[in-house]
Amino acid sequence: MEELRSLIRKKLEEGADAFLCLVEEEGSPVPALVTDPASPDLERVTVGEARYPLGKLLIELLREYPDARFAVLVRGCDERALVELAKLEQVDLERVELVGLACSQEEVRSCGCRQPYPRRVDLGERAEPSPSREVTEEVESLPPSGRLRFWEEHFSRCIKCYGCRNICPMCFCEDCALENPQLVEPGVVPPEFPSFHLIRALDMAGRCVDCGLCEEACPAGIPLRSLYRRMQEVMEERFGYRPGEDPERRNPLSELGSEEEIKQILGSGLEF
Repeated sequence: MEELRSLIRKKLEEGADAFLCLVEEEGSPVPALVTDPASPDLERVTVGEARYPLGKLLIELLREYPDARFAVLVRGCDERALVELAKLEQVDLERVELVGLACSQEEVRSCGCRQPYPRRVDLGERAEPSPSREVTEEVESLPPSGRLRFWEEHFSRCIKCYGCRNICPMCFCEDCALENPQLVEPGVVPPEFPSFHLIRALDMAGRCVDCGLCEEACPAGIPLRSLYRRMQEVMEERFGYRPGEDPERRNPLSELGSEEEIKQILGSGLEF
């Protein structure tokens, strides 16, 4: 941790007003904003396997302190999320310095990540990507009726806790469609199949950075990541687009094409 402490001190001394990171509190990692190179919080700085969508906090901090500059510790998925959030005008990366953390090989295998490090690595060593499609392939091997039963069975366990939405680094809307009574009936658990999860899956198209936090947060053990990952595979197959990898390229779904192109896309169908 001394290397990280030194980096935090360096960034603060070089002009960052605050460094957003994780510290250990009562045995658990919690977000912290370090503003002083001599802060006692530096002794509690932690990394390990702890993951937290610090980008969601960064959105609020940038709004609350419009003249401040921040540094933030990011894994590969964190960086991809911030790149997409910048395209959606939720964060101003001109005011943010990203300090890159590479995930360990053990973490990569556990997560099944295909891009386990940011563009610039300041801490750790680049591990070999280890993408996993086990559940996705299982679903793809089923006939359409089997796929429907697969998701119906899993979604029947949903308790509508909104954990997947709340933890997602790409969910930032103040008025969420999942709380719109015209789309999702209030007080019904599990929520109506398949509208609740379909709404969120479609909203993640071209946005999901495959961090897997939704699945980690789900108390019902629903394989949400496989659903969103399949959506992203379709985006890559049809548009050659991978969220967060190219800061200069916008999400293709944010730009309408010609009427013929839209008909071609919508008419081609999507099975999963």
